[in-house]
Amino acid sequence: MGKLYVVGIGPGGQEHMTLKAVEAIKESNVIVGYSKYMAYIEHLIEGKQVVSTGMKGEEERCRQALQLCKDNTVAIISTGEAGIYGMAGLILEMAQGEEIEVVPGVTASSAAASVLGAPLMHDNCNISLSDLLTPYELIKKRIRMAADGDFVISLYNPKSIGRPHYLMECINIIREYRNENTPVSVVKNALRPGQEIYNFILGNFDDSVVDMMSIVIIGNSSSYYKEGKFLTPRGYKL
Repeated sequence: MGKLYVVGIGPGGQEHMTLKAVEAIKESNVIVGYSKYMAYIEHLIEGKQVVSTGMKGEEERCRQALQLCKDNTVAIISTGEAGIYGMAGLILEMAQGEEIEVVPGVTASSAAASVLGAPLMHDNCNISLSDLLTPYELIKKRIRMAADGDFVISLYNPKSIGRPHYLMECINIIREYRNENTPVSVVKNALRPGQEIYNFILGNFDDSVVDMMSIVIIGNSSSYYKEGKFLTPRGYKL
């Protein structure tokens, strides 16, 4: 019997992958993943069987990975963290007794936070604005509850051609609970080629710089900018 690794490769590039993720990919003779993400690890998968599908092919990728791991060591890859908007949940839902190991990676909010400073130092949450699998009314409810609870909020999948207004609608919900000077930062392609950083406050936030390769981080009531860095105090008495 073979084995299936569910691997989070982080933002892309071996320097931001865990040693375990690299080892799992090297150990596997079959690699399954979204075709675009294969480019991030092409130096690790030379000579291996590669099974790739396009966008929205998650269920098919999981089926193929589960079938192939009966007789092979297989790695199915996700960017970021396999257990946060990645492949781990779907694989485990579909599994029927296969040997599976989830290998964690650096999630997008952590990657973005690392280039901004320390915005996630206190309680925080990740919320995806994609309504492909979650009703938009539920997304807005979660935004409101997170804002009311004074969480730092990281928004995944913040803006697409099909839903151009969701981001500003959610920002306006947050404005009901935060003052206009609250930091809001956008990081495109965090820790990847083409990285861009935009720092705003709630009062002047401009969503025109945001796309699906962006993470938007909104501070809590204590967050602030210091010398160009986004900080959320943990509460130490300095």
